[in-house]
Amino acid sequence: MSVFTAHTPETAPAAARRAVEGVRGRFGWLPTPVALMAESPQLLTGFLAASAGFEQTALTPLEREVVILTVSTSNECHFCVALHTGKLTGLGTDTDLIDALRAATTLPDPRLEALRRFTLAVLDHRGAVPDDELDDFLAAGYQPRHALDVVLGVGAYTISTFANRLTRAPLDAPLAAHAWTPAT
Repeated sequence: MSVFTAHTPETAPAAARRAVEGVRGRFGWLPTPVALMAESPQLLTGFLAASAGFEQTALTPLEREVVILTVSTSNECHFCVALHTGKLTGLGTDTDLIDALRAATTLPDPRLEALRRFTLAVLDHRGAVPDDELDDFLAAGYQPRHALDVVLGVGAYTISTFANRLTRAPLDAPLAAHAWTPAT
């Protein structure tokens, strides 16, 4: 039995209702992780604000999804992997790239692979990325600003993946086609 409540717009704490309604409006349904995060309005609004900020970075939509899927697979968040697989599919992303991201293996595109490796370095070194790994990222054509944008993405999606794992957020039916389990 879970101690966490999956709220509706009507049952959510007053400070979370607007955010819950906004997410439901954007998706056309209320993702269970959002319903669960609503228990802490500050967590929910903090994640949504960080996520919205990440969407405004200098990284392209595809690059942002590479960061998100890298964090999601690394943190083993089945919900995030499924949701963002759907986003990548909607962007028309090649299935080889999606499959490599989901399997946490080398990406077919060298520039995106440099981004994936740099994201892992940020995670693995808790931000203290060794110079050679930062140099490799910059040599792939990224700028210092992009490195900081990755940090924002790592922060935003660490919030989400940790909350989803803590609350044991189930996979919602609209995402069933993109279900994922970590490799053993």
